Amino acid sequence: MKPLHYTAVIALAFYQSAFAQAPAAFEDVAALNASDLLLAETLLGPSHRVRNQVITDGYMAHFEIDTDFGTFKAIGVPQAKQRITEAQAIRKLVETSKSDLFAEGLKRSIEQPIDAVKNIVKSPVTSLKRAPKTVGHFFSKVGSSIERGVNKVQESGNDGQAPTASEVGSTAKNIVGFDKAKLDTAKQLGVDPYSDNIRLQEEMEKVTWAFFAGGLPLRIGAAVASAGVAVAATNMVGIPEETYALTQSELALRGQQSLTAMGLKSADIQAFQIQPKLSTTRRHRIVKSLEALPKAAGRGRIILLANSCATAEQADFLVAALSMLESRQRAGAADYKDLQVFGRLPGATTASGTLEIPAPVDYVTWTEQVAEFAQRDDLGTSAKLLVHTGKLSPSAVAGFTSTGWKILAVPYPAR
Repeated sequence: MKPLHYTAVIALAFYQSAFAQAPAAFEDVAALNASDLLLAETLLGPSHRVRNQVITDGYMAHFEIDTDFGTFKAIGVPQAKQRITEAQAIRKLVETSKSDLFAEGLKRSIEQPIDAVKNIVKSPVTSLKRAPKTVGHFFSKVGSSIERGVNKVQESGNDGQAPTASEVGSTAKNIVGFDKAKLDTAKQLGVDPYSDNIRLQEEMEKVTWAFFAGGLPLRIGAAVASAGVAVAATNMVGIPEETYALTQSELALRGQQSLTAMGLKSADIQAFQIQPKLSTTRRHRIVKSLEALPKAAGRGRIILLANSCATAEQADFLVAALSMLESRQRAGAADYKDLQVFGRLPGATTASGTLEIPAPVDYVTWTEQVAEFAQRDDLGTSAKLLVHTGKLSPSAVAGFTSTGWKILAVPYPAR
């Protein structure tokens, strides 16, 4: 009987161990309240209201923000905060356009048609159009390499907000000083000067042109206050200071020089500079993040990944992921020796051998796709750490830990 008893004990222990390690059952995507993801004081303002119901796609939250200037749609918490800030900025611009000073500037500039500067900001790709899926593409195992090809980038059309070097040069020659004036307007408002919010761009262009062509200094705060509206300075967190100080062509040159110094191929740098889904700000933030990881090999792989982004949401995901790695490197929480791409997902190996995967997400549910990602064989056998923003459902936490992952929650990177 002893052998039977011993066998039964072993079988029971094996069963209990397998049960403890069994991944959680798959979940449906979640519907959340906006207050689950945003601070209560940001949900309602003088010019906006965030709709309460927020759907998710397994990774990102889809917000709808009603404003006095139309309904803005945002994918992800950082973009929702950006759209809220932009609604406030548009209100300030509209109020400024009602001021006596604006009227005087407009009178002086009446002989200078605003159409002359239209090509400074190309009609951007609208990222306000809702997409049912966003960044799940990154988590799918779609191959081990990113195709290199300048022609593919060029064929997709320069329909984004990133002009070519020739366009930037010709524009600067046509309207000397206007681009700098518009950057100053964006800085005063605390918004991204290369935002794909069309209404914001139109209002910035209109107001800046009236003051610039009229030879008057533009002070958004003073102009609005004179109209009887209180103005609070907008927090400019997340936009590098040089974005406001340098023109597009100057930033492009600086980025080219930096990437060349990293040893990247000129064709890849050229493709990066004209990638239509990368705005000037996105490109600059990618370069700055790579500069902050000087010991990491494989930075060229990240540029190839950036060149392959098919949507603005994918570009934002990559920018945020790199910002998370940059933040950990600067804080001394990690020392990265290698940057890698798994299919289309960025990752980094630390000096101690841990593989870190940055996931700038809002709410992750344990779907079949997420489970497949957690068990991908191309991630290797070394220790793995999922560094994520937002929240993971209890089932997602159980699923990741049962497959050997460690999990670390960090704040959203600044936009």
